[in-house]
Amino acid sequence: MTLPSPLSSLFSFPPLFQLVATAAFGLEAIVVRELHHLGYEGRVARPGRIEFEGDVAAICRTNLWLRSADRVLLQMSKFSATDFDLLFETACAVPWEEWIAPDAAIPVRGRSRKSQLSSVPACQRTIKKAIVQRLLGKHQVVALPETGTPVPVEVALLDDEVTLSLDTSGDGLHRRGYRTLSAPAQIRETLAAALVQLSYWNPERPLIDPFCGTGTIVIEAAMLGRRQAPGCGRAFAAEQWPAVPDKPWQLAREEADDLRLPTLAERPMGTDIEAESLKLARYHAERAGVEKDVHFQQRAFADLKSQRKWGCTIMNPPYGLRLGDQSEVEALYRTLPEVLRRLKTWSHYILSAQTDLEQLVGQQADRRRKLFNGQIACTYFQFHGPRPPRAQALAETSDSPRAPQEQQRPAFGGLREEAARQSEEFANRLRKLARHLRRWPSKRGISCYRVYDRDIPEIPLVVDCYEGALHIAEYERPHARTPAEHADWLDAMVATAAKTLEVPHELVFVKQRLRQRANAQYGRIDQLQALRVVHEGGLRFQVNLSDYVDTGLFLDHRRTRAMVRDAAADKNFLNVFAYTGAFTVYAAAGGAARSTSVDLSATYQEWATENLKLNGFGSPRHRYVRSDAGQFLSSLVGEEKFDLAVVDPPTFSNSRQLEHDWDIQRDHVALLHQVIHCMTPGGIVFFSTNSRRFKLDEGALAGVSLREISKQTVPEDFRNKRIHRCWRMVIGG
Repeated sequence: MTLPSPLSSLFSFPPLFQLVATAAFGLEAIVVRELHHLGYEGRVARPGRIEFEGDVAAICRTNLWLRSADRVLLQMSKFSATDFDLLFETACAVPWEEWIAPDAAIPVRGRSRKSQLSSVPACQRTIKKAIVQRLLGKHQVVALPETGTPVPVEVALLDDEVTLSLDTSGDGLHRRGYRTLSAPAQIRETLAAALVQLSYWNPERPLIDPFCGTGTIVIEAAMLGRRQAPGCGRAFAAEQWPAVPDKPWQLAREEADDLRLPTLAERPMGTDIEAESLKLARYHAERAGVEKDVHFQQRAFADLKSQRKWGCTIMNPPYGLRLGDQSEVEALYRTLPEVLRRLKTWSHYILSAQTDLEQLVGQQADRRRKLFNGQIACTYFQFHGPRPPRAQALAETSDSPRAPQEQQRPAFGGLREEAARQSEEFANRLRKLARHLRRWPSKRGISCYRVYDRDIPEIPLVVDCYEGALHIAEYERPHARTPAEHADWLDAMVATAAKTLEVPHELVFVKQRLRQRANAQYGRIDQLQALRVVHEGGLRFQVNLSDYVDTGLFLDHRRTRAMVRDAAADKNFLNVFAYTGAFTVYAAAGGAARSTSVDLSATYQEWATENLKLNGFGSPRHRYVRSDAGQFLSSLVGEEKFDLAVVDPPTFSNSRQLEHDWDIQRDHVALLHQVIHCMTPGGIVFFSTNSRRFKLDEGALAGVSLREISKQTVPEDFRNKRIHRCWRMVIGG
């Protein structure tokens, strides 16, 4: 919309003036667009400078209305100069007296790039001297007291071309007047307004800034939506100049008042995790006069959601340069696709100094624009969602650069064509397995078992049943999906499993192997549902289906635990790497005289103690030692002996993953030697590992009879018969 000007016809001023709107790098096109809406044709003379012609009314109106420009300059002269004499003489010929009163203050600022006159202070002194000499003569005075209204002068040199201008704005146009309190890393008002104008947002669409801080983007959007002139709450340098009558300013402000809309159809919303920042945001909105047009809410980015459609998020998340640790910032950026995919019809706009943002979110932006946030080089990444229905219909009849099928895809996420086929295949496989598994578990009193174990290579999931609840773990496998698309795919597969197996949504718990994090779709998990007591072999065990990849009960060791119970009567039992104490509970149930469980984790110690209590077993007969396994075994040399032991070491040692065969072989064999030295003659050791690279033969352990029993210990519900390897050892046998 072009704003009409009622002012120009009221004054018979001399010919139009050459005016310049300055702007930060990258915002020139926005300022040209703003000038066009005001009825002026701007052209980019060079980066950061947009020239246009206008009368006195134009000076008033552009100062009031330009949202993304820094200043409005009145260009007095442009010429070439390579020496100070020519600079002085040419400046003396400029009619400064038409704009500068005899008592005006004359501050001169300057800059010089790629010019022979490279000393900015020297250029400033030369221009000031020329202006003073001209004014003394033209005003016929002997002194210039400079006690009156300031008339700022700018001298700019580029490639030996000099531009002399008067600054009609005074303070930069970003100083709207509403932001009187400061906070760290605030975005400038002019840049905030540009971000909004560079987006697809309009006042009829929802807008959320999920990192709103002190609210600048949201406030600028509200002012834009209400057609509120950004400069209506402040004064400008030229307002005090005698050369500019009061009438144009009065009419310009009346025009701004008349054009302001009473309200917004959609209130822009800002959320942030910092309560203090939100207090400033609300205060700033009140000062800007848009407090009823915006909404601020304390909320973490991870909790971002909306039922509204066709909206936009515009955000300036932490960069890790001024605020925040870089690793934390990168971790935050990796969550962007999983959070933003919830807003299927929205478009997303992200200003960031993170040059590898596209790598972190796993997909390319639809558009990028280089911008500067202060002195920080940034990129404005634009991820376009589907067009609203009316805009889509118009696009299909125009020469739109976006194909119709692309226009309807979410900015983040969405399902690919093969997802429907995979979901159907997954459902068919689950139905077949469920029919089989309905028979044997109930006959044997088994309530926790494996339903699906990566049976279909394209669907690398593991589905376990824990007494009516599903625990689904994903194993990472190469695929062509973006992170957001993959999250949507995983949601679809999880929904398929829940529907096929007839399990309520709230009883489905999803994990991703290696990364150990719950799927974002499920958000705040009901801990009362996730922390459950399940039954196995007539015993009770506490499991946690939400917080860890492993639930607290390894289902693949169901048979091994039964073997331990059968061998435990009157034995002194040792459980090395005891985890949550399931083997210890079975040994106690089998009549073990005493037990010692060793693990370094305080969490596992508490968990194992609870499992023993659930089954009526307590200390002092059954003790849990929090210690490194190797150090504990070394301390037992010549002391206590054991009759029965379980050794189930992880493929991690002191939180270091054992990446090489020799690491695993060396550490496991050394550990077994320590255990053997603590056993009585005829004692039995069950040794298990989930490392497929581990090798154990008779020659590895002197004086020990050993037999691999892996086939006998892997339960029939595990199609992966290599889920673990297990040996039974007899000391001195």
